[in-house]
Amino acid sequence: RTPGACNGGYYHHVICSESVQLVDGAGLCSGRLEVKSNQSWASVCEADFDQQDAEVVCGELGCGAPAALQGGLYGEGEGQTWDKEFQCKGNESLLLDCDTSDRKNNTCLPGNAVGLTCSEPDDVRLVGGGSRCAGGVEWYDQGEWRTVGAVDRNKEAVAAVVCRQLGCGSTVSVLPGNTTRGFRVRCSGSESSLRECGTSYSTYDLVLGFTVICSGNNKLHFMAKNAVV
Repeated sequence: RTPGACNGGYYHHVICSESVQLVDGAGLCSGRLEVKSNQSWASVCEADFDQQDAEVVCGELGCGAPAALQGGLYGEGEGQTWDKEFQCKGNESLLLDCDTSDRKNNTCLPGNAVGLTCSEPDDVRLVGGGSRCAGGVEWYDQGEWRTVGAVDRNKEAVAAVVCRQLGCGSTVSVLPGNTTRGFRVRCSGSESSLRECGTSYSTYDLVLGFTVICSGNNKLHFMAKNAVV
């Protein structure tokens, strides 16, 4: 039973949660889901967990969007099984903040412990918009999240790249934000991530941030035992 490490590598802004972990996977962002219950860890049954729940877990761990969900993908838990069904909306910060209900079945058959793969942690995020697909644009650099700004004629192009990078579909709207120190970014709109765009940063320069609302089309593959649906 191997929990993912929370340090090292470029993506050092991943988070160790006190109540949720993915174990026996390749790292922090993949593995069998376990939830802390009365000071011990419990696996979660596939029937009690869905896409919105996966989005919350991946976000809580500081990982990117959920990429795959499959019962038994990372083996079976050795201890107890979580006794509730999660009913997340998808915008909660913590899995244990989600509503729950009594499980429909009292048993979880072998091969049904939730295995979850989140994409690698994003170095871009949208904050303050109520979901991971809406909010002010920030970029992680040298241990800090910094505001991303762009000139008016280029904001739509930058927004398109941000929505694409986050797996959040297309741009719905772009709104003005606050003026602060941050990155000034220039994109053509066809890039797959902000890293491919031109950027500049100065501790003395102010940039006009902006808020992006994406369509929210997160890509999550629910996998059958031997095939991707």
